[in-house]
Amino acid sequence: MSMTPAEAVDALETAYAETLTLLRGAVARFAKVGTPPTPDERARFRYPELRVFYPGGSPPPAQPRAFGQLIWPGEYEVSVTQPAHFRPYLIEQLQLLVRDYGAEISIGVSESEIPYSFAIDSRLDLESAAASDLARHFPVPRLALVGDAVVDGLRPEKPGGARPLALFDAPRTDYSLKRLEHYTGAPWQDVQPWILFTNYQRYVEEFVRYAVDRVQQGEGLSLSCPGRVRIEKDTPNADMVAMSAPWRNHQMPAYHLMTPDRDGITLINIGVGPSNAKTMTDHLAVLRPHCWLMIGHCGGLRHTQRVGDYVLAHAYLRRDHVLDDHVPLEIPVPAIAEVQVALEQAANAASGEEPGELSRRLRTGTVVSYADRNWELAYLKERQLLSQSRAIAVDMESACIATQGFRMRVPYGVLLCVSDKPLHGEIKLPGGADRFYERAVAAHLRIGIETIEILKRERAQLHSRKLRSFDEPPFR
Repeated sequence: MSMTPAEAVDALETAYAETLTLLRGAVARFAKVGTPPTPDERARFRYPELRVFYPGGSPPPAQPRAFGQLIWPGEYEVSVTQPAHFRPYLIEQLQLLVRDYGAEISIGVSESEIPYSFAIDSRLDLESAAASDLARHFPVPRLALVGDAVVDGLRPEKPGGARPLALFDAPRTDYSLKRLEHYTGAPWQDVQPWILFTNYQRYVEEFVRYAVDRVQQGEGLSLSCPGRVRIEKDTPNADMVAMSAPWRNHQMPAYHLMTPDRDGITLINIGVGPSNAKTMTDHLAVLRPHCWLMIGHCGGLRHTQRVGDYVLAHAYLRRDHVLDDHVPLEIPVPAIAEVQVALEQAANAASGEEPGELSRRLRTGTVVSYADRNWELAYLKERQLLSQSRAIAVDMESACIATQGFRMRVPYGVLLCVSDKPLHGEIKLPGGADRFYERAVAAHLRIGIETIEILKRERAQLHSRKLRSFDEPPFR
């Protein structure tokens, strides 16, 4: 008998909790007295599996949405981790399949073992047990089984012909959840579905001021900072506490303005360069965010641009080459219309300027991204390509952010602020740069936040079909 979506997630939560209790108990016992798990125990250290059967028998209904579709009759499966956290997402996706396709839901045990390092927490003392001994008796991450084959269109089928139900299985998800905490310094559970990326600490400071003000004025809001620092409504000296969080201990510190309904904003300082951008988006993607936006700085390439003008990217010249093996250069990365419109509307609303004045300060066009910060030193080599591409700005992260959004099926957008004009002799100098940052950062951040507020109101149209192929897993 088929389960309801809620019953299925209840069963996933129960099975996962029981397995974690068993695994943690066996690890604690081994660390204390050296007794390894029994063969029966080891066989039970596996993720639960969510299974959907689509009987077919009639043409599938035509759906306007970009996800929640079943094209082929048969079995769909995915191993699941942290089902309590993903509960709203899982129920939403399953409800669509049951309502529109008559899908039948069941729960089983997957073939994937839960690595002990993904299951233990900081309260468990493992100092008496050598890592090599633990690895001999308990499951460990197997990199051969952690990858993005489904994301990249390889569609591996399991024995029996079951198709993947989602883009990411449990081992891939757990791998990224651990990495998120390592890089950002904040709990992965605090990541919100609306994400802003920046590459300057000044944006972080401005976001913290904005977020603390929201927390103190709102009900049920909180700010999660690196080092597990939490700002609540009654936190004394909240600004100072948040600014003093140990963000320097983490490579890409994150700040999460959390709402009770998990619909807040996350800001992450990814630093400079496309490698960091890829690293962070690889891991955030498993949380299935609604959107990520880049709000950073760029070099303007046109003489009509002024320092402080905005660049709304609608195309990308990928000279960083970070993702060439995953998304070949001949594959276009389209702009997402819903995001582009929201960014322009937000710029109009947040700038406080007349529409005609803003149009003179905001340009749409191609952004070229390099991995080499000193690309100017190769200008004679790059000049013809920059001319042929009609690029209007240059940076280091935007192309990767957009390409990863395209690759991971996460809506994306880029709004940059011109901080210098390298082709016209207007380079960053200490005094002028400081004046620019003081003037531009607050306004730029407000545009990013207002864009998210617009997209929240229009989320039903946000997940564009541009991001889905002809043969996709059903889950968003």
